[in-house]
Amino acid sequence: MAYYIHLFSPETHEAFSQSTRKVTGFRVRQKALAEKIKAGDIFICYITRLSRWCGLLEVVDGPYEDGTPLFLPSDDPFTIRFRVEPKVWLPLTQAIPIHTGQIWQHLSFTQTIEKNSRGWTGLLRNNLNKINEKDGKLLTYCLLQQNKTATAYPLNEQDQKKLKNHTVNRTDKIVEVSVPSDSELVDGDAPTQNPEVRESIKMQALLAQIGACMGMRIWLPKADRSRVLKEWKKGTEALLDTLPLNYDETTLSTIEQIDVIWLKGRSITRAFEVEHTTSVYSGILRMADLLALQPNMNINLYIVAPDSRQEKVFQEIRRPVFSLLESGPLSERCSYIPYRNLKALSKVKHLDRMTDAVLEDYTEHEE
Repeated sequence: MAYYIHLFSPETHEAFSQSTRKVTGFRVRQKALAEKIKAGDIFICYITRLSRWCGLLEVVDGPYEDGTPLFLPSDDPFTIRFRVEPKVWLPLTQAIPIHTGQIWQHLSFTQTIEKNSRGWTGLLRNNLNKINEKDGKLLTYCLLQQNKTATAYPLNEQDQKKLKNHTVNRTDKIVEVSVPSDSELVDGDAPTQNPEVRESIKMQALLAQIGACMGMRIWLPKADRSRVLKEWKKGTEALLDTLPLNYDETTLSTIEQIDVIWLKGRSITRAFEVEHTTSVYSGILRMADLLALQPNMNINLYIVAPDSRQEKVFQEIRRPVFSLLESGPLSERCSYIPYRNLKALSKVKHLDRMTDAVLEDYTEHEE
């Protein structure tokens, strides 16, 4: 028996609560991870935004693919399914906050971390991350006990705000968006600037080096080149002097300002905005500008930012202005890569034998 993280948003928690609770699902991109799950394994369920543990689901069989609406009334993306037996399923007001002493002080990935930091969130950013046996047993015990005692953990005002679900009606679908409050518009978590070499420049150099190693041609904004080249260790011959693209002047001017671009031949394949000391909003806005100018452009977009800014990235990318683009919601086209993952990718052996598709294993998405 093994233990795996199963993430629920407050909305998917409600949908699962209203179902038979005999079937759960994951996105197609998690198919490879799902195929490692075996009957008898346990999904330990965690509610994002509220940071609460809410359930234990024992795997009966799967995975299998089924598009029958389960979590959403239509276009349900959670099509990689498992049949499960719920051992514990708690309502929101009884789900156990991660910061409670019985959990925080004993989990391997939180016990040495300050409660007001974000250093503990790595394991809880993606579905189907495996939990070590000791942590799995602790959480199982706590959830089984809570199932018996039904201790109340009331939602405070901040929790209530996180539960508000804002949507907009596109012509093709209903899209969920975020509406930040005035206080949330101030990015208090932005790291301070390094007077020697800004971390963002190092990340640009890593992106350039990884892409070049995979056989890509690289574009860097001319204003950043001298600084990036001081950190870019090998493959600098892949750097382009001009972009081989046939777009109008406005589109080209927008593309030229993107922090790092990977190209195959004359085509852009992936574009990256690195956001370290600036507002996350600026990088996302440039990506949105590009898609607004070229709705049919089929490229992968990424925001690369410190690990602590994941929530900020996801919040900004779901704002209404980015959800009503003609080409579709930006949240469906733009992913997040934390610095930690990019550094891990840069250390992978034989990158020169890999395709750029491996990048998807290092991206994170809002569940």
